[in-house]
Amino acid sequence: MKSRAHLAPTIALAALAFAAGCNEPSGAASGAAEKPSQAGASGAAQPAALKAGDAAPDVTFTLHDGRDVKLSSLQGKQVLVYFYPKDDTPGCTVQAKGLRDGWADLQSAGLEVYGVSTQDAQSHEAFIQKHELPFPLVVDAGGAIARAFRVPLRNDFAARQSFLIGKDGKIKQVWLEVDPKEHASAILAAAKS
Repeated sequence: MKSRAHLAPTIALAALAFAAGCNEPSGAASGAAEKPSQAGASGAAQPAALKAGDAAPDVTFTLHDGRDVKLSSLQGKQVLVYFYPKDDTPGCTVQAKGLRDGWADLQSAGLEVYGVSTQDAQSHEAFIQKHELPFPLVVDAGGAIARAFRVPLRNDFAARQSFLIGKDGKIKQVWLEVDPKEHASAILAAAKS
C-alpha cells in the first residue's frame, strides 16, 4: 500500500491540471463576447466580466525576475495581459509558443505581452527557459491580479482569458474563451485594428 500512497499526490495534481483546462484547448476564441456572472469553485457568484471600454485595473505585476511593473506605467502602449492555468502543461505551452513564434509581428504592432498564472517565479523562469519565451511572466500566487481582472480561479488555477489594453489604458478587446492554437493570430489582428 505504500506505493499507492506515493501516487496520491501525483494523481491529485493531474486531476487539478485537467480541471484547470491545461490539457485541452478551452474552446474557440470569442472576441469581446461577455458572459454573465459565473459561479466559482466555492459556488459564490463571480463579478461580471470586464468588457471593452472598461478601464484596465491599475495593478502592479511582479515578474518572474523580481521586477515590478505598474500597469498604468505602460499607458501609451498596447498591452496584452493573458491569463493561463499552469506553466508547462500542453494547452498552456501551445499558447505561449504561439506568442513566441509570432513575436516579431507582435513587436511590429507595438504590443507588450504579460502572461499571468498562479505559479511561483521559479516555475515561470523554468517555463521561459525551456520554451525560449521572449516575454515576461507575472507571479500571481495569491490570485490578486486574476481577481482584479475578474478572471475566475478554479482550484487556484486562473481561467484561460486574455485582455488587450489600448494605448489609452482602457480595455480594447476581451477573450473570455481562448483557443491556445489561434490565440496569437487573434491578438495580432485585434492589435492591428
